[in-house]
Amino acid sequence: MGRQFWKPGNMLYPLPCAMVTVQRPGEKPNIITIAWTGTVCTDPAMVYISVRPSRYSYDIIKETGEFVINLTTDDLVRAADYCGVKSGRDIDKFEVCGLTPIPSKEVSVPAIAESPVAIECRVEQFIPLGSHDMFLAKVLAVSIDDEYMDEKGKFHLNKSGIVAYSHGEYFELGKRDGSFGYSVRKKHAKKKEKKK
Repeated sequence: MGRQFWKPGNMLYPLPCAMVTVQRPGEKPNIITIAWTGTVCTDPAMVYISVRPSRYSYDIIKETGEFVINLTTDDLVRAADYCGVKSGRDIDKFEVCGLTPIPSKEVSVPAIAESPVAIECRVEQFIPLGSHDMFLAKVLAVSIDDEYMDEKGKFHLNKSGIVAYSHGEYFELGKRDGSFGYSVRKKHAKKKEKKK
């Protein structure tokens, strides 16, 4: 069995496919699709996005210090791709993609109504890195679509058709292989069975 060695590069996949909304006061909102994003801290809840300085949304985030991360579903993947390749300098992406801006609770940036989860963020730290600069942000609020709530108050995000980005392609999450802590529970269950 052989292996190839490539030059250093970003091969940490899959990643979230996030539609990030931004807005300057008095201007139309914009959507930028981001894959370089993730969780960095639980308490306080913090996330990051990394953006190329050449992107239209970059200056908007630097000026306002706010953005909303909207998770992408199978129904939104075409719009997400479009928002990743077209510039908001030239077009209104909400209008072109048939998406609905809705007010956020804690930031002045709208969320996308069609997204199952909207994460409202305020930039805490700006870190210049190279090809991309990182916006490290505190999560101020999270809104979720009632459609994915059951009668017991449980949120079923994985039934929304959530999409991930992997090596230039989009994938709807599919087969469940386990849940957090299942490896310990299985071992515990097997030990009990052997004792019987």
